[in-house]
Amino acid sequence: MTRWSLRLAPGAAPKTPLQRPPKAKGYRLDLDGLRGFAIALVVVFHVWFGRVSGGVDVFLVLSGFFFTGLLLRRAESAEGVGVVHTARRTARRLLPAMVVVLAAVVVATVLLRPYTQWPDIAAQTLASLLYYQNWHLALSWSDYLAADPSVSPLQHLWSMSIQGQFYLAVLLLVALVAWCCRRWGSPTALRPVLAVTLTVLTVASFAYAEHGVATHQGWNYYDSFARTWELLVGGLIALAAPWISLPRAVRAVLAALGFVAIAACGWLIDGANAFPGPAALLPVGAAVALILAGNNVDADAHPMPNRLLATAPMVRLGELAYALYLWHWPILIFYLGERRTPTAGFVGGSAIILLALALAYLTNRFVEERLRLRPKALETGGPAATSTRRTGVVVLALGTVVLTAAFSAHIVTRVYPPQPVGYLNPAVYPGAEALVRGVSGPHAPMRPSLWEAPADAAYPTRDGCIADWDTRDVITCGYGDSSAERTIAVVGSSHAEHWVPALDVLAREHHFRIATYLKMGCPLTVAAEPTYKGEAIPDCRDWSAEVIDRLGAERPDWVFTTGTRPRDDTGDETPTDYLDVWTQLSKRHLNVIAIRDTPWLRRDGVRYRGTDCLAQRGDRISCGMPRAAALDQTNPETEAAASFSNVFPVDLTNAVCEPQVCPITEGNILIYHDEHHLTASYSRSLAPELGRQLQSILGWW
Repeated sequence: MTRWSLRLAPGAAPKTPLQRPPKAKGYRLDLDGLRGFAIALVVVFHVWFGRVSGGVDVFLVLSGFFFTGLLLRRAESAEGVGVVHTARRTARRLLPAMVVVLAAVVVATVLLRPYTQWPDIAAQTLASLLYYQNWHLALSWSDYLAADPSVSPLQHLWSMSIQGQFYLAVLLLVALVAWCCRRWGSPTALRPVLAVTLTVLTVASFAYAEHGVATHQGWNYYDSFARTWELLVGGLIALAAPWISLPRAVRAVLAALGFVAIAACGWLIDGANAFPGPAALLPVGAAVALILAGNNVDADAHPMPNRLLATAPMVRLGELAYALYLWHWPILIFYLGERRTPTAGFVGGSAIILLALALAYLTNRFVEERLRLRPKALETGGPAATSTRRTGVVVLALGTVVLTAAFSAHIVTRVYPPQPVGYLNPAVYPGAEALVRGVSGPHAPMRPSLWEAPADAAYPTRDGCIADWDTRDVITCGYGDSSAERTIAVVGSSHAEHWVPALDVLAREHHFRIATYLKMGCPLTVAAEPTYKGEAIPDCRDWSAEVIDRLGAERPDWVFTTGTRPRDDTGDETPTDYLDVWTQLSKRHLNVIAIRDTPWLRRDGVRYRGTDCLAQRGDRISCGMPRAAALDQTNPETEAAASFSNVFPVDLTNAVCEPQVCPITEGNILIYHDEHHLTASYSRSLAPELGRQLQSILGWW
């Protein structure tokens, strides 16, 4: 008795077997195997190597090939495309497994993750279920270079969103073209018209993706239109497939090269920093090669790589591929979060993969397969139909609960968003003065609270006065005493920005003006190819060049910027690039205040939010960092600045850290609102100490 049949009780009447729908004549089993091979590479590279394998790109090509081919067959049949029927069929194939995984992630989040992360997971759950997760991630420019505990367990669903958006768009496109061809009596024009349309869209999308790699790769990676060309290539192959028949030797070469290229892609290309630009031609071309290698020939005539992909284990892996892709990432992220480690290791990784395979099998067996019973079979009734209906009801109820919970949490956050903290009485909330002057206040609730913390950012962030990742323009704003003649220009990244609240207090008291020149992730640089998180950011280079020239022309009295950065492992340093910037400012006769950067919260190289740690019953010390791990014993910018007569280093470490530890709160004030940015409240509490150190440098009070 096969695993697809139902067991019979003694004396019971025979029941209808629960079987998969039969494969159509000429069905390409090797492409099922290719899908399994591609997703297996995705899983292995995510779990053990922290790299992008190119498997998702192969998967997108296959999705475009299969779905466009389906639409063409329906459009050329008497039934027509059937937009509603096709959309319903596609939703029935994609949504059930997605709903099950999202429900599991929501439950795991409530049980395992701090409540400070629940609003973001709710927003991402909603984005995943409604197929706009890629745009949600693009707007936040999440880092997909590697898994770590700080990454979202739903981040991988960006590709499902792009796939769903493509399905809807190409469904409407094919239906429209087919209707027009029938309307004007030219049904044979369907394929030529679609071929021209898809070719134009493919070229446009590819050019857009190529431009995006060079200008805003973080956004580009998730951009639907930048990814569309990969799916459209599959669609074009489906259009041309009936007329493509290659010699045996050519098919053998294509198959061999395609198989090797897919297997090696993850090692040859840093996909997170290069896809979906021209580098993605390797996995896309490899997928096309394997599709063409088996096109219009019997399975027996397939080249060896295609025959290998058509073997039963590979085909079965292909059937599990979708569910395996859905499950592997959240399991990995929750595992890393619970173990508080950036990597899974061989044993942990093996356990993750085995668990993902087991859950993929169960999802496929008891959800996907049961809901693929055809409508006619449902009408005839029987145990299989009953089982399908029950599964459908359960999945529908589960989806409703997940959607309602995610939507409700998202709406609550939008209606009652966290608010920044206003004035705090220094007698009760001394903040940094508790460290510097030993000022002790009475016991009081921490401010900002865990709920308020995300909103208690520096003023330029709140006011839209810092250029984001995709803004090349120089944005300037003024703070302090706007009528004052003396000016300090605060220049660089968000780590220069978070000193603005402290400087604003001093500027209002001592009558000087603050001018901001700020860009996210972009300290001033003159490097030819600056990077952030390992990713090229040419906008930062061009932005910095313009800012340096403007500073030379506008001539503020002082330039205030960061003078150090954390190393990748422990401690901090003054990068050579900073010295090059100081040289450029010196040539323009500009005086520089170089502030030592504050510690970045991290364990084993993985950043974490102090608010998350506190929400998990941590305290001010356990949620902080050992000072020796965060900072060098001596300020690294001191020696570097000695060579520049115009550069004056300032170090407020002792106003942020105790002798042995850099805590998460001080003087009843939360120090960080995220992994490494000061809260505006704590920044304001730093004003007295910053003023004491600047007094001898500026001589203004």
